[in-house]
Amino acid sequence: MSEGMKDQRNEYGNHSFTPSFLRSLSPGYWGLGLLFILCIAGLGYLPGQSDFAWIAGFHTAAFLLYLLIYRKADNQAALYFFLGVALLARLILVGAFPQLSDDIYRFVWDGRLINEGINPFAHLPSYYLEEGNQVPGLAPELYALLNSQQYFTIYPPVAQATFALATWLFPDSLYAASVAMKAPLFLFELGSLALLVKLLGKLGLPERGALLYALNPMILVEVMGNLHFEGAMIFFLLLSLWWLVAGRPGPSALAMALSVASKLLPLLFGFFLIRRLGLRRSFGYFALMGLALLLLFSPLLGGAFFSGMGSSLRLYFQRFEFNGSIYYLLRWVGYQISGYNLIKYLGPALAACTFLGISIAARRDRRQDWRSLPGLMLFAICLYLAFTPTVHPWYTSLPLVLAPFTRFRFPILWTALASLTYINYSYAEYHEQLAVVALEYLIVYSVAIWEWRSGNNWMVEVGVE
Repeated sequence: MSEGMKDQRNEYGNHSFTPSFLRSLSPGYWGLGLLFILCIAGLGYLPGQSDFAWIAGFHTAAFLLYLLIYRKADNQAALYFFLGVALLARLILVGAFPQLSDDIYRFVWDGRLINEGINPFAHLPSYYLEEGNQVPGLAPELYALLNSQQYFTIYPPVAQATFALATWLFPDSLYAASVAMKAPLFLFELGSLALLVKLLGKLGLPERGALLYALNPMILVEVMGNLHFEGAMIFFLLLSLWWLVAGRPGPSALAMALSVASKLLPLLFGFFLIRRLGLRRSFGYFALMGLALLLLFSPLLGGAFFSGMGSSLRLYFQRFEFNGSIYYLLRWVGYQISGYNLIKYLGPALAACTFLGISIAARRDRRQDWRSLPGLMLFAICLYLAFTPTVHPWYTSLPLVLAPFTRFRFPILWTALASLTYINYSYAEYHEQLAVVALEYLIVYSVAIWEWRSGNNWMVEVGVE
């Protein structure tokens, strides 16, 4: 990093933050913070998965307050005040049982297996209902709540360790186990907010950008409310970036391994590190990262792991469908040509296209500075999400956390629009509303292309940034 960048002052000047600054905040800030927390609490505690009107109402109100808060956070006191609001909102959601997602039941299922000394990748859940295979805690009542009864688990070791610890602490209570699982996620989120402020300042970017992640309603509800481990992945990814920028590739490799061991997606970013590290340091970086991953996965490794994880990944790319974009268009074309769903071929082919696109982008990249890395990472994850058949709302968290490091703001809109897919659960039987999917991607892709071609972002145009 250049000396000029190191010396660059942040957008708030040289003032040092002290609690006395809070006393200078206008009552309007306190009112905005309170309204925002009430909306988030309502979204986290009140609606069930099928209550779309309540979900949409709370989410819309929270999103508009989020934009207004970001617009008004134009000084250092406001930045830290609203970061405090973000932490309080997360703390409040620790006590909310996940009501918009039923993944919690698989988390408990896997945790109870591990505590009995059983590899969660070994068998399908139905195996443990057969005579002679019963495991304490894996009752038919819990099995009936699983959304993946006929699928192997897919959660990597950081998540599995959390499941095991929570169910060991609270073997008989679903609610208490869910709170115990949220405790480390809260700490990860606390770390992510601190790292965002430090990284943005280090790279000479506005620290206020941290609020784009900190107060995003989708992040709050899906990570802290619904217990999705994107929160762990993002913390370790930001920690890895921090150590890269600080010139410490060894600790960065270990943090990157932990990020991958939380969710596999950061593997997409490896190619972009080679030019910035150089061939020699890249070899050491990836060797250390690979060793760390081997150690992290070692408790789960074996024939059961490879067959179970392989089966889950194949199903993910060849069977699961939710809120896809380019894949849905190709699926329609496939129906016109063959008369049936070609996901068996389209899923792997689009995964190969993702790998090829990222490889070409890395090959054409000539920059060696760290400030340009998040933009490449944003391209990689968005390419993956454009091609994959499944895009749940919380999948947009990774594009969102990268957005403040770039000039792009379309991921913010994406987080709001992706939440509209909860309408699919509002019918007596699950039904995907393709009109909602079409509206979502028409807006997201249009704004992304406009931002790319114009060099502006939509938040400036509407007077928010």
